[in-house]
Amino acid sequence: MSHAVRYSRSGGPEVLEVVEVPTPEPGAGEVLVEVFAAGLSPVDSVVRQGRHAERWPVTFPAAVGRELAGVVIATGSRDSRFGRGDEVMGFVEGGAQATHVVVPEQQLVAKPAGLSWEVAGSLHIAGTTAWTAVEGLRLGPDDTVVITAAAGGVGCLAAQFARLRGATVVGTSAEARFDFLRQFGVIPLAYGPGLADRVRAVVGGRPIGGFLDFLGGEAGAAVELGVPGPRILTTMDWDAVTEHGAVHIDAGDVVALARVAQMVSDRRVRLPIADVFSLDDVADAYRALDRREAPGKIVLGMHTVDYRGQRVREPALKEQDVTLGIATPHEHMEVEEAVPPALADGSVRRRRREARHAAEEADERP
Repeated sequence: MSHAVRYSRSGGPEVLEVVEVPTPEPGAGEVLVEVFAAGLSPVDSVVRQGRHAERWPVTFPAAVGRELAGVVIATGSRDSRFGRGDEVMGFVEGGAQATHVVVPEQQLVAKPAGLSWEVAGSLHIAGTTAWTAVEGLRLGPDDTVVITAAAGGVGCLAAQFARLRGATVVGTSAEARFDFLRQFGVIPLAYGPGLADRVRAVVGGRPIGGFLDFLGGEAGAAVELGVPGPRILTTMDWDAVTEHGAVHIDAGDVVALARVAQMVSDRRVRLPIADVFSLDDVADAYRALDRREAPGKIVLGMHTVDYRGQRVREPALKEQDVTLGIATPHEHMEVEEAVPPALADGSVRRRRREARHAAEEADERP
């Protein structure tokens, strides 16, 4: 038997449960992977909460997760290009957060030896989305790009890819993450109203060559900055696609995954791991993800161990030193006070609209 994350109704992380299921068997063109690590994505939360159900329909009981890394323990075809014991990484349409997962061969690549399991298991969505975004913009040394939620997994990698092309990168985050962003050569700016003005203040008269909105709800600022719709990219803000002609981007294929994985293995770019949770603590993992309380990726580890002095899930301090080798301690903060609690759910626009109405009412008072 295996164990897998499931939920039977829409809601917050509390609806998630780990259930015992029969170990799946691979068919032709498939392999069975014993999962060592599986990444979490904000899209997981959006789907679980039932938002954008017309675009991401769910059938209950629903499985969770798309990206994983592990070891092949069985193949469905004798002529499989993978063999028992091969270390692999890749993606499925759903259900990656489980101890054993059947994966189509064409959705797997060999894990580079230089990649940790945590990075390999959480690289597909963040890595290939960031790669697709930056490649699509064709940035160069004369370009300046704005990236929202730049301290997150996708934003952090996109910033590094843009910097490799020589572009100037302005990234938004909570102020506690400014030193984290500076490690990647990013000019940090705080979240909140007036983003366009703050961008102009740091870039002077230089035009903005691209706007990657991984937070959601910031396309209006891009328009203020004169960025044309086709150069405003978003992962989940469908309103921006309709209202401003922004372009929706999604994760890429195994070709992009292999390329990004090799770049990380070669240390040309880095994917910080913010936190690691056990499978049984999946609800806590998603609470941390939804609070946006740490930079980098949050990962489920299927073979986590306790050891003296470990820094996993320290409640009062986050030290981003495992991946970067540079300790950057940050005091714990309630991130809900600094950023919207959910991505692309209209909260950014709603808060700004409410603030604008409050200011207008104040001006009208005698």
